[in-house]
Amino acid sequence: MNNRRFVRTAGWLALPCLVAAGLLAWYVTREPATPFEQQQAGVTFEPALVSRGEYVARLSDCVACHSLAGKAPFAGGLEMATPLGAIHATNITPDKQTGIGTYSLADFDRAVRHGVAPGGRRLYPAMPYPSYVKLSDDDIKALYAFFMQGVKPANQPNIPSDIPWPLNMRWPIALWNGVFAPTATYAAKTNQDALWNRGAYIVQGPGHCGSCHTPRGLAFNEKALDESGAPFLAGALLDGWYAPSLRQDPNTGLGRWSEPQIVQFLKTGRNAHAVVYGSMTEAFNNSTQFMQDDDLAAIARYLKSLPGDPQRDGAPWQYQAVAAVQDAPGAHTYATRCASCHGLDGKGQPEWMPPLAGATSALAKESASAINITLNGSQRVVAAGVPDAYRMPAFREQLSDPEIAEVLSYVRSTWGNNGGAVDAKAVGKLRGHTDPASSSPIILHMR
Repeated sequence: MNNRRFVRTAGWLALPCLVAAGLLAWYVTREPATPFEQQQAGVTFEPALVSRGEYVARLSDCVACHSLAGKAPFAGGLEMATPLGAIHATNITPDKQTGIGTYSLADFDRAVRHGVAPGGRRLYPAMPYPSYVKLSDDDIKALYAFFMQGVKPANQPNIPSDIPWPLNMRWPIALWNGVFAPTATYAAKTNQDALWNRGAYIVQGPGHCGSCHTPRGLAFNEKALDESGAPFLAGALLDGWYAPSLRQDPNTGLGRWSEPQIVQFLKTGRNAHAVVYGSMTEAFNNSTQFMQDDDLAAIARYLKSLPGDPQRDGAPWQYQAVAAVQDAPGAHTYATRCASCHGLDGKGQPEWMPPLAGATSALAKESASAINITLNGSQRVVAAGVPDAYRMPAFREQLSDPEIAEVLSYVRSTWGNNGGAVDAKAVGKLRGHTDPASSSPIILHMR
């Protein structure tokens, strides 16, 4: 009797479990809907659409992840570190064996805007589809036209990730998407003008600025995806660099930058406040400098509308003069190693040698960028096809960890800077996990 009751009870319990398992299996393998269901691969596109797609690829900075120096454009291979292990960017040339040459427009749309490859395979969110989902249908179609007909096929097999099993299973990403990834394209705000909306579209969508500049949660999700969330573009640590706030924070953000200065920085790689370095160098070399002036103005307008956080950022920085000769630790190293470019007064030689007085890297509590560029130098900046002659050298062979810590502590506590002291252990940690910047940057000549 008891056995029959147990079997009957187990049977009733098994039914909802089987239904739940079936629903889960459907949910994690389903392919999202796309407006391009009937579009077939191999369609011929007008040259104007291919050209438009090339510009969208510039806006989206596709080359940053999908190309390597000396290799075919968009053939993949870039190694990206994740908390679970390394993954490699894939080949997105129209090669039919190793690239995306067999993708229909619907396949392409699902991969770019929803992170789902043909067959329902989930892409790692290192692919910024939570941002790309905001791309318009027209821009997706143009981007597809460019990759199918404006990019040369390259037979370059993809490199498998080294994430171990079971962490490399992809189906849980579908659950992550359900919680953290939006599903709608950008919708214009009716209370804002066309310039603001265009800037918001670029920053949130193709520009995917939040991928670097927005802090992430415990699930590695961006804490906010648009201006409705205070963390959006508030600054974040990523891959050994601190991507600063793009909000109106006067010290660690763009509070002291005017709209024309933002445009100048994105167009030329420099202004009176800073010169591009770190990961932003790649974005400048292959993306922002190619943007149309109207789009740069739109980006500046949108960024200037994002309020800062006075409680986090403190009182606005003000320059404080110091004596020419200092006895503080690190002062001698600064005078002999740094002052020839950045000046004993810390004001640099704008717009060629950036000031360290009032620099974001000297005001932010996070010191990773200051350590990284001192250890490894800067990547070559190439503006309008001309390489920069004033490259920051690497000091990893010339200065010890304590020496770098002392000179950076000096910089971060002088001229009104208040970023705080740097620990030699933090320098040693980045020394072991980073490499000197290459003097041969990836510069993509699309056509």
